[in-house]
Amino acid sequence: MADAEAEEGASTSSIMSSVRRHGDAESTDTEENIHPPYIVVGETTEKGRGVFAARDFLPGEVIEVCPVIVSAGARDEDLIDRTNFYNYYFAWGEDDRACAIALGYGSLYNHSYHPNADHRRDFAAGTITVTAYRHIRAGEEITINYTGPVDCRDPVWFDVAGEE
Repeated sequence: MADAEAEEGASTSSIMSSVRRHGDAESTDTEENIHPPYIVVGETTEKGRGVFAARDFLPGEVIEVCPVIVSAGARDEDLIDRTNFYNYYFAWGEDDRACAIALGYGSLYNHSYHPNADHRRDFAAGTITVTAYRHIRAGEEITINYTGPVDCRDPVWFDVAGEE
């Protein structure tokens, strides 16, 4: 039994050493941005779950880099639209014809027309980067504008809670 555990441990070490980690010299993202300890999921008063700052963030500071799972095509989107994932996916690709589920906390950021954070989709890297748009204080909910740029006022598919 001990030999099998040692072999499994060696195998895991071998795999981990061959994987390029975020934060290596050729990467601009840090490993802590992939799973940041300074944001938490909590309950909001009007929107259900949301993402909250566990520390202050300055404008332009990266909050989280979220890997995504891409599902291409109208057929996949139609299937997802019939599930609980309907409210949690992002339009994806240069033409927005695919959809993606953000991992990490990416699909849990709530919408606001007055967001304190922005999000950037990187199709080549398969990530969504969330950055502070303005100063965000510890304990404050982090919100993004689902319709795109922070100042966009295009309608969303649901009633917006807690805003004028």
